[in-house]
Amino acid sequence: MKGLIHKALKRTGRQIIEYPEASLKRHALILKSQQIDTILDIGANTGQYAALMRELGYGKKIISFEPMSAAFEELSENASKDALWSAMNYALGDQTGKTKINVSGNSYSSSILNMLPSHEESAPASKYVKQEDIEIKRLDDVFDDICDSDAKVMMKVDTQGFEKSVLDGASHSLGKVNVIELEMSLVPLYENGLLYKEMIAFIEGSGFELFSLEHVFSNPTTGQLLQVDGVFVRKNS
Repeated sequence: MKGLIHKALKRTGRQIIEYPEASLKRHALILKSQQIDTILDIGANTGQYAALMRELGYGKKIISFEPMSAAFEELSENASKDALWSAMNYALGDQTGKTKINVSGNSYSSSILNMLPSHEESAPASKYVKQEDIEIKRLDDVFDDICDSDAKVMMKVDTQGFEKSVLDGASHSLGKVNVIELEMSLVPLYENGLLYKEMIAFIEGSGFELFSLEHVFSNPTTGQLLQVDGVFVRKNS
C-alpha cells in the first residue's frame, strides 16, 4: 500500500518524507549526546530556530539574541509563551556599543556586513532595503550573567557572515561552551566574511572538532553549494 501511495503522489510532483528528516535527527542526537541544557540562539530573527528545537523535543533553556526591532517584537511575543525561552534585543560581536545593520527584504538575510552580488543573485529576496541602528555587545561581557556556571552550552551562530566577529567577542566564553553550530560560506557572500576553510581552522584551534555538516543555501540555477551549517563539539567532551 505504501508503494502505491508513493507512486500516486509522484505523478502529482509530491512525495512523502520522514519527519524529522535525517539532518534534524542528527541535530537532536547531538543535543542529547552532549547533554546540552542551554542554547544561545545568536541571530534569532523571529525565533524560527528555537521553535524548531522545541519541535525536536529539546525542552531546556534557550536564550535568543536579535537586534532588529521588527524581528525582535515577533521574537519576544513567541518567547513569552515559553518559560524557558528568553529574548535579548541586541547583537553579539567583537565590540560593545552601537552599530548599523543592513535589513534585507526577507529579514533573515540581514547582516552588519555588506552583501556581495553573489548572494543577491542567488537569492533576490535577500536584497537590502534599509539600515537600522542597533545595540551590540560582546558575549564575554554577558555570558556569566545568562549562563549557569555548570551549564552545558551550545552556541548557534547565524549572523550572515558576521560569525567570526561573534566568536572574537567570545574568546573567554568559548572555554565554557560545549558545542558550536554556525553557518559557513564556501564562496564569498558578504564583504570581509570568513570562508569555511579559515573558519574550520579557527574553531579547531579553539579546542573543537568538526562533528557534522548540513546543506544551507545553494544557487538555484547552477546547483553550486554556497553555505553549510557546521557543528563543532569540544574535544574530549
